Amino acid sequence: MSLSDEDIDDSFSTARVTGRSDDITLSAESYREFLYDAADPLLADARGLNYDEFAAEKKKSPFLRELLEYWNGLYREPFVGMTTDGHVKAGNYALPAHLEPNSEAMVTAAYRVLSTLSDDERRAFQYSLDAPEWRAWSNPEFVIHRVGLRLEELTEGAVSAFFDLMRESLSPAGYDRVVDAMELNGFLGELTGLPCILNSRSYWVSLYGNPSTSEPWGWQLFGHHVALNVVMVGGRQVIAPVFLGAEPASSEGSRPTLFETRERLALELGSSFTAEQRVKAIVYGSVLDPTMPEGRLHPADERHVAGAFRDNRVVPYEGINARELGDAQRRTLVEIVEDVLLLLPETERRRTMREVGACVGETWISWYGATDGSQPFYLRIQSPVIMTEMDHHAGVWLNNRLPERFHVHTTFRLPNGNDYARAYIGEWRARTGV
Repeated sequence: MSLSDEDIDDSFSTARVTGRSDDITLSAESYREFLYDAADPLLADARGLNYDEFAAEKKKSPFLRELLEYWNGLYREPFVGMTTDGHVKAGNYALPAHLEPNSEAMVTAAYRVLSTLSDDERRAFQYSLDAPEWRAWSNPEFVIHRVGLRLEELTEGAVSAFFDLMRESLSPAGYDRVVDAMELNGFLGELTGLPCILNSRSYWVSLYGNPSTSEPWGWQLFGHHVALNVVMVGGRQVIAPVFLGAEPASSEGSRPTLFETRERLALELGSSFTAEQRVKAIVYGSVLDPTMPEGRLHPADERHVAGAFRDNRVVPYEGINARELGDAQRRTLVEIVEDVLLLLPETERRRTMREVGACVGETWISWYGATDGSQPFYLRIQSPVIMTEMDHHAGVWLNNRLPERFHVHTTFRLPNGNDYARAYIGEWRARTGV
């Protein structure tokens, strides 16, 4: 499918941001129905380019230049955190009464990474804890900001050491999920014939602070459809912001669909809404509902609001309050959040779930689209201590002009100022005087 009058540029069409009064029904076929022909200019013009050359070509687009200027303006803003009204609600996050040591295994793994790098690589890889580069992450396949080192350019020893750091930092199932997302990016490179742009190591990695059992530090990984920001401080571990996605979300049998459990639970919750609950919970009847206000749909983000460069976004609550759910519905909601928090090690996941549970009266669920699985949908769960989304998207490297369930974006944040563990770090400094 070549560029048409309906395209904003070669990756984005107006169809993804145009309201439609008719239902958006899902294709009955595999994502393979939407593969571009290998000779299509979208693929042919990128074939043979490395990631830097591809980014340079992408940035010739007037649409993308304007978008990047906007994003860079957001990046330069002082960090506040996501809120519902522009004001941070204090008192949501607290370190243990007695500060606990950070994981020694993670510290050891981080120093093992450093030992594999040259002096120049270490200087490029390591930043101060407060460096603004934390907030430079992004999820497109083209490079916006170069932060740290590129996995695909490192030695096998360095790559293996960084994966060991990931393994020590995440739960076993969380590690598998992240690696699966990275491998699906490599699968997309195979489907498109663009392995130099889309591969399982198309990611930037960096270290913040000095790895320590007693002082805060962290690491970052980001690239196409994967972004993790991991911080250890005072015995707590933050993995936020998180962006995980895939196009397509399955490689047909070699591994399970990436978000299969979350989609199943989401549809279980959505389909359980009573008629009275549906009036509140279903904010829009379609993911392209024509009644959406201007600006609600974005050609790059579509419906998700918590992606790259959105650290300070104001997102009012909408939908239905969790207090209005029945017991079984609340149990399903808890299972969804547990799946979102799968990346966290078990002890930290339990702590975070207790904090989420304490805010049940301030937890809101909003749904866009049909709830029976017949259409793409958008789900957001939001409280003072959690913001998570699941959104189905139109194609970028596949040619579906309308959202399909095989292109998924998910986000996770700690609103009210604890993304990148900022609230915890502030408390740690106040208590230690460091």
